[in-house]
Amino acid sequence: MTNSPLSRAMSGTVEPSLLPLPARVADLLSELESPPRLAAHLRAVHDVAHQLVEWVEQHYPAVAFDRDAVLFGAATHDVGKTVHLAELSGPGSAHEKAGQALLLGHGISPELARFAATHATWADAGVGLDDLLVSLADKIWKNKRVPDLDDLVVATLAQATGRAAWEEFIALDEVLARIGDAADDRLAFQASFPIHT
Repeated sequence: MTNSPLSRAMSGTVEPSLLPLPARVADLLSELESPPRLAAHLRAVHDVAHQLVEWVEQHYPAVAFDRDAVLFGAATHDVGKTVHLAELSGPGSAHEKAGQALLLGHGISPELARFAATHATWADAGVGLDDLLVSLADKIWKNKRVPDLDDLVVATLAQATGRAAWEEFIALDEVLARIGDAADDRLAFQASFPIHT
C-alpha cells in the first residue's frame, strides 16, 4: 500500500508540505479503507491544528489544554465519513455521531472520540479550548472564518490570561490570517485525491 492514493494522502511527500497523519490514525484509516480524499482532508486539518497548538504554546504558555488530544481530534474529526460517504462531497451531520461511535468501537477513549461529534457543536455549553481548537482548525484550513467561533476562542483566551478581549482578538486574527493564506494549496491537495478508493 506504500504507493496507493490513501498512503500518499496520509503520509506522502506533498506540496504544500504537510505533516503526516499520526501512525495510529493512519492505521485506523487503512483498516477502515478510508477514501483518499477524506485522509487528505484529515491531514490538512491536522497540519493546521499543529500550527494552532504551537501558536498557543508559544504565546500562551500558562493556558491549559491537551495538545495531543487536539492533534488526535483534528486527525480524526471526520472519520464518520467513512460510513457516510455522501457527506464527503455534500452536506450532512450523520458522520458526527457515527464517527464518535466508530472510534469508541475501535478502542479509542471517550475523551478522544468526542471530537468526531464536537467539531460541529462548538457553540454548546461546556465546550473547552481543546474542542474549540479542533473546530477552528476544521474551518481555517480552507480559510473560512466563523466570527462566533473566533469570539469563543478569544473569550477563552482572555479569561485564561486576564487580558482584554481585543488584545486576544488581534493576536488570533493575525495567526488565522497567516494560516489561511495557504488555504488554496491545501484545498488543491485535498482535491487531488479521489473520493472513492
